[in-house]
Formats: sequence, structure tokens, C-alpha cells
Amino acid sequence: MIYVVGSLNMDISATVARFPRAGETVAAESVLTSPGGKGANQATAIGKLGGDCAMLGKVGPDVFGEQMINNLKSYGVRTEHVTASQCESGTALIWVHKGNNRIVLNSGANGTLTETDVSEGLKNAKAGDILMLQLEVPLDTVAHALRVGKRKGMITMLNPAPAVQLGLEIYENSEIITPNETETQILTGIMPDCEVNVALAVKKFREMGASNVIITLGKTGSAVAVGKEITLIPAHKVKVTDTTAAGDTYVGAVAVKLSEGENIVDAAKFASYASALKITRKGAAVAIPTLKEVEEFIALRNATK
Repeated sequence: MIYVVGSLNMDISATVARFPRAGETVAAESVLTSPGGKGANQATAIGKLGGDCAMLGKVGPDVFGEQMINNLKSYGVRTEHVTASQCESGTALIWVHKGNNRIVLNSGANGTLTETDVSEGLKNAKAGDILMLQLEVPLDTVAHALRVGKRKGMITMLNPAPAVQLGLEIYENSEIITPNETETQILTGIMPDCEVNVALAVKKFREMGASNVIITLGKTGSAVAVGKEITLIPAHKVKVTDTTAAGDTYVGAVAVKLSEGENIVDAAKFASYASALKITRKGAAVAIPTLKEVEEFIALRNATK
């Protein structure tokens, strides 16, 4: 079982010809409303890629909350521990321009997820289960979840986004940490823009207590640090439409393969295919590929080598 503790947001995504300057209004070329949030996106990726997943989170007593729960259910994600808050559901306002995005986030109900909620949601978790977290819910709740997961012998994964400075206990309780380039620079002070800097960033993460590190490097690919080895996995060249939820697709794919018994490096190789396919599509959760689609994509890529 894979447990995802994290955020659920309704994404309102506008494609624009260019990002507006301060005080300026620009016309949207298109607008898409779809369920998102890093936690829900990762749970969706797990469900669509064939994993057994349970989501722990909060939504508001509004139509967005109902839609987000139903969306997770449609992908086979268990939602009995997604509960209602008195706050409005979280929302994300997303501008997309030439495949890149800028996001304004309102945490809403996500900010009300408590340690008690997590303890209740994880009461049946067991050793070997996977626990995934991000940083769009209260940091105290994240730290508590990691403590619970570590105590139970779960495989704990932390996607430190959006990046904030973290206590050493969080690193020590995270078996796998999965930052992107920007998050790596914020957390370590090192931009992983070459192999030397990747190695320095990995060393810094380990000095803070992290065990295994996966740094996603955008169009460069990803770097997977397990033991003394750092494996560089190249990105797959595709036509980029929208990078929203690419990282969530990647880490969700890693979790699915780990739950099936694969090692971290092989799981990351599969994840690189899944995230590459995702960025060819517009939107967040709705654009995350299924297991069949990723397998077909891999077969096509291998056939054309």
C-alpha cells in the first residue's frame, strides 16, 4: 500500500501568450479547471499507474472538495481519510506560457490537516508500505507523519516542495528525498547544474541526514544517489506542452515501482518515461498518463532507437 499525505487543490490553469507584467491584464488563450495539488497529483499518478493508494488530506465543504474526492475515486484511490474542513478547498491559479508555468497557491483546507488526522489515517499501515509527503500541508504534520512512518518501518519519501528550510529530523526520517533543481538550491545552497554540483548537493543532503536522494533536473533528466553511487538518468526528448505535475508524475511513478519490488534506480528510469509523456499534455491530474500509455510510450521509444 502507498499512503500519500498531502494537499488537494482545484487547479485553474490559463494558457497565455506571455506572462503579464505588474498591473497588466492579458487575455487567456484557454482556461482549464481540474483537480490538482501535489498530494492529490501524486496519488492520481499512483492510481493511474496501477498502484494501490490511499490519500490522506483535507478539502472544504464546497463543490471543489466533492469534485476532488470523486476524481481520486475515479482513479482507484482510497479516500476514506480525505475529510472535510471548515475552510474552503485549496486552489491553485496557474499561468502557462510555452510549456512553463507560474503558480499562485491558496492552501485553504490543506492548512488544517493535523497530526491526529495523520495518526488515524496511518493506523493500519505496516512495515514495507510506502509513505509519501510534500510540503503543502503544515510542516509539523509532515514531521509527525515521517516519525510515524519511520516507527512503523514504512519506506518514507519526501518531495520537499514548495521548498522551505527543514529540521534535521525531517531529513533523518526521509528514506528517499526527491527535490528538483530549484528546491535543491534552496535547501543546500547548491544549484545542481553539472555533475560536480550534483555530487556536492547530494553530499550536503546526506550531511543533513538524508539517506537516498533523487534530484530531478528538468530537461537534463535526473540524478539518483543510492549508497556511494550517483546514477544520471537522461531525459527523453519530447514536445513540451505543459510541465505542471511533471514532478508529481515522476515521484508517483517511483513509488509504484518501489511498491512492486524494483530498486530505486530502475524505478527512476521508469519514472523518467512517465514524466516525459505527461509534459506532452495540457493540465495536471487529467494529463497524467496511465500504466498502459507509459508502457506503449516505452515500447515506441525502444523500437525507434
